[in-house]
Amino acid sequence: MKRFQLAHILRSACQITGDPNILVIGSQSILGKFSHVALPDEAWLSVEADISFFDDPEEAKADLVDGAIGEASPFHEAFGVYGQGVTLKTATLPNGWRDRLVPFNHGDVGESKAMCLDPHDLVLSKLVANREKDIEFADAVIAARLVDVERLLELAATLPIPEGVRRRVQATIRRVSGMPEPDSR
Repeated sequence: MKRFQLAHILRSACQITGDPNILVIGSQSILGKFSHVALPDEAWLSVEADISFFDDPEEAKADLVDGAIGEASPFHEAFGVYGQGVTLKTATLPNGWRDRLVPFNHGDVGESKAMCLDPHDLVLSKLVANREKDIEFADAVIAARLVDVERLLELAATLPIPEGVRRRVQATIRRVSGMPEPDSR
């Protein structure tokens, strides 16, 4: 997905729901910080943008997005990309993530005041999710040095997850970056 495509999704999601306070929570939130030309293919080739709202306790806005511009919708068929309505609980994020949000102000976003996850928070959420596509995304972003490895490890320590999952996340970061495992003595 390119920035102009994400801008179209955000503009449409805002119009559909009447809520400009959108959070891009999935992989395409990387476009808040980087243009697709600066990204490895694994980081921008998705045709889906996970869209959440800061105020959607009943998940009605997420449902509206899914119905109007979601997968297999006329929007998807016409433009080749789509918005997936999700909730804020979709991603496991490190403490303080809201303070690091990146505004999406690229192209015609209409009334949208969309925010994107900081790339470090995004990569960590992908490593926690641990699906093959998430690992490929995180590996590509880390290998391209678009995130600081030390900062990832620092933020990983604040993830609200079991210690075993934290160790797996940290080991993946070290493996991809070529950093040795810490001495366990």
